[in-house]
Amino acid sequence: MVAPKNNAGRSCEKKFVVPFHDLDPMEVMWHGNYFKYFDITRDALFQHLGVDLYNVDEDTQYIFPIIRTSIKHVYPLRFRDAFLCRAVLKEITYKITIAFEIRLTENNRVCARGKSDQAAIKIPEMETMLRIPEDIRRLLER
Repeated sequence: MVAPKNNAGRSCEKKFVVPFHDLDPMEVMWHGNYFKYFDITRDALFQHLGVDLYNVDEDTQYIFPIIRTSIKHVYPLRFRDAFLCRAVLKEITYKITIAFEIRLTENNRVCARGKSDQAAIKIPEMETMLRIPEDIRRLLER
């Protein structure tokens, strides 16, 4: 799939429902589980852009580990809440930065916002690159 350069093409949204096993003792979704939904939506974004970033190392000799994450919890998700997780590709020059937002589908209320950064690491040397490799950048910019 080829995506245009605007944010609409550089974004992806997935729908989820909070399962019982994601709750904490206070009967809201445990704070660490938000990252799980960010990760699932991040993978969907890369697929939407036509890039299998998790297997690109076989062809390019680069891996892209997450080097920083952040999240702001705004409103708690509860058992069986339906929600949308949106991922938007924000930067791909020096690192891959993705912004996330989780909203209730019922009323569009924001529940959480987050961000992740990924670096390019050359393998097997394990050398951190100062820029995302040109061929990967071109794929993500389409």
